[in-house]
Amino acid sequence: MSYAIIGFGNIGRALAKAFARKGIEVSVATTRDPESFASDAAAIGSEIIPKTLSEAVKADIIFLAVRFESHPEVARALPTWQGKIIIDAMNTQAPPQELGGLPSSAVVAKAFTGAKLVKGFNHLVAAVLDQDPAVQGGRRVVFLASDNDVAAAEIGALAENLGFAPVKLGGLSEGGLLVQARGNSWAPLIFQDLFKKAS
Repeated sequence: MSYAIIGFGNIGRALAKAFARKGIEVSVATTRDPESFASDAAAIGSEIIPKTLSEAVKADIIFLAVRFESHPEVARALPTWQGKIIIDAMNTQAPPQELGGLPSSAVVAKAFTGAKLVKGFNHLVAAVLDQDPAVQGGRRVVFLASDNDVAAAEIGALAENLGFAPVKLGGLSEGGLLVQARGNSWAPLIFQDLFKKAS
């Protein structure tokens, strides 16, 4: 299984650190030349591989950590995303009418034709996501929502490998609404920093 993070701002870097902590290789890409952020990637760890966008999108599992407005540009990098899992780690406060009344992740799913989409890793602010998810006697929770149970299970397993405690919320338009903003109002679970005790 190969992994990529598209976007190397605060969230992208925090995700990259999670991979580096566990010694798991991940490609990182932006719309810029990889050389422009190679030293930042190297500072996180040797597992973080700077690539061009066209190289990074070859990965099986891709984290979207760009500004929400930039996701259509990323979606144009491939004619079809068949066989890939996209993790929507973005947040937006775009007015609902701009999104056609749909949850933001449903808009993303439409852009990435053929991909299985999982909403996740978006409810924590970057400074919190950046921290080691292992705490005394427990692990930091990440919420996952998807209309595809197989993809949700796969990302749940990845979240566990990265040291988090995945909590599945159901479909994008069901429990997934708890982690998606609607216009100016943040959803109830966004920014909630929760821990799961070790059983």
